[in-house]
Amino acid sequence: MKTRLFNDTARMVSEVGLGCWQLGGADWGNVGDAEAMEILGTAADAGVTFFDTADVYGNGRSERLVGRFLRERGSGFFVATKLGRTGDLYPDHYTEAGVRAATEASLRRLELDTLDLTQLHCVPPGVLRDGAIFDWLRTLKDEGKIHGFGASVESVEEAEICLAQEGMESLQVIFNIFRQKPAEKLFAEALRKRVAIIVRLPLASGLLSGKMKPDTKFPESDHRNYNRDGEKFNVGETFAGLPYAVGVELAEELKKYVPEGFTMAQMAQRWILDHEAVTVIIPGASRPQQAHANAAVSNLPPLPAETHAALREFYENKVAAQIRGPY
Repeated sequence: MKTRLFNDTARMVSEVGLGCWQLGGADWGNVGDAEAMEILGTAADAGVTFFDTADVYGNGRSERLVGRFLRERGSGFFVATKLGRTGDLYPDHYTEAGVRAATEASLRRLELDTLDLTQLHCVPPGVLRDGAIFDWLRTLKDEGKIHGFGASVESVEEAEICLAQEGMESLQVIFNIFRQKPAEKLFAEALRKRVAIIVRLPLASGLLSGKMKPDTKFPESDHRNYNRDGEKFNVGETFAGLPYAVGVELAEELKKYVPEGFTMAQMAQRWILDHEAVTVIIPGASRPQQAHANAAVSNLPPLPAETHAALREFYENKVAAQIRGPY
């Protein structure tokens, strides 16, 4: 496993991390406690040192499982959590006391004295523009409750608001072959300001695995069955930023660009890692084998320049105009 510097903190992290949303409960299908611990252990054995979680994943279950793992396996791991989407804060009840309470609760569940990183969890743009929430995070850092703070955002506009804030250590963004805008609009400034880029949804919620079909079925409670308003998903509505049927069709067409010796999922993740501004990708895993396979991408060679050029042209000509939702 290769490592990268987490901005200018002198902390090195694995370039492939583990997104721990799946460990929270039923949002991606049911993952039991024993299997969750096996997933964490498999990732760690493969060299993963970066875990990304949030207080809302399973109503704290994901954090508790990560905390249990840390207690059993010891130091050497970097844990990034998130706050801001619980009902006492979201969408318009953000207070300094509420942010402090959320931080204290995460510390208890993770069994830590100080959080490595806390991130604003897709909070409304108006809250970001107001800026007070960043002052509250600075206070928590001064008090030693957190080592650093960042933000997980939905759009480039939100990312730009955050990049303007002093003390930002990271931005978590959606970036994949189907969502290339951050490379155009954000990465140069993030490099200049030494802000770490954490990439979520590297496989576009599974579309870029190359395995989804028009009739793919998910477990009943899987969040991919529902739209952004929590209503039952229908084919044609936005899925990973694209109409579902369109996304499946585009993913099928992408298979012709996969280099020899790569799977489509490997190509998709390697493509992201080939960008200098990217610090870590955080694919999730609902099975230990997935965690191991994702970690192995770090050992693959960079994609050929001609593949990068072809994927850029594919995005510009066939994907960009069809993206829906915040971007």
